[in-house]
Amino acid sequence: MVLACCYIGCMLLDSHLVPEAIVKPRSFVGLMALYESNYLRILRLIPEIDRLDGCFRCRVAGECDLYVEIIERSRYTVTLSLTYHLETDTGLLVDPDMLVRVYLDGQLAEAMAIGKQRRPNALRQLVRAHRAELDRRWRSNIVLNKWLDYLYEQGHLVLDR
Repeated sequence: MVLACCYIGCMLLDSHLVPEAIVKPRSFVGLMALYESNYLRILRLIPEIDRLDGCFRCRVAGECDLYVEIIERSRYTVTLSLTYHLETDTGLLVDPDMLVRVYLDGQLAEAMAIGKQRRPNALRQLVRAHRAELDRRWRSNIVLNKWLDYLYEQGHLVLDR
C-alpha cells in the first residue's frame, strides 16, 4: 500500500501523516494505512524489534517509565505489550496496557487489545460482526498511533541491553 508522505530533502517525515485524512476513516483501506503508520512508529521506538526478546524498561527524565515485553515471536510476527506502571494510592496501575502484533513481512503493526479486551480469536469475530470489529480495531489503532508518536517525542527508545 502506498501512502502520501511529506518529504524534506530526501527524508521521509511520517510524523506528518494524518492517517485518518489519507483515506476514508473507518474503512478497511484506512485501517491498513493506519497499521502501516503504526509499524513505522514502532520502528522509531524499537528499531531492533526483529531481534529483541524479553522485557525492557525505557526511562526518560520527567516521564513515566515505558515497559515493553516481547510476548511471542515467530518468523514473521512479534507480539508485544506496551504499558506504563503507575503508582497510585490504591496500588499499581498498568495503563494503557496494549497488546500489539507486529507483522515484520507485511510491515504492519496492529493493536490487538487495550487493557482487558485481549481477544486472541478476533479474526473469527471479524467474520461475524464486520462493522463492530472494524470500528473497534480502528479506535484501538488510532490510540496506538497517537501514543507511539507521544512516546517518540518524549525521547523513548528501546534498545537491547
